[in-house]
Amino acid sequence: MNDNHPPSAWSTYSRTVFIAFAAIALALIAFEHRVHVLGILPWLLILACPLMHLFMHHGHAHGGHGGHSGHDQPRHRAGTVQQKTKEADDV
Repeated sequence: MNDNHPPSAWSTYSRTVFIAFAAIALALIAFEHRVHVLGILPWLLILACPLMHLFMHHGHAHGGHGGHSGHDQPRHRAGTVQQKTKEADDV
């Protein structure tokens, strides 16, 4: 077998130095700009609500989508109340 590989641009030492530099840079940026990040968090929560609504309703069958397998269970409609019969209470 031929084990002659071209030298890697990212040696182990280079990767370690880069990761250490990136970790220090991220820590300093996070420390210096925490006020900005914390100030935007409430707005991100407000933005998350419509986005979750949009993406989480994807799986619902909304008219005209044809037959979906696995939806054999009866659905409860809004506004209908199942009433107990007197016979069921007597048993």
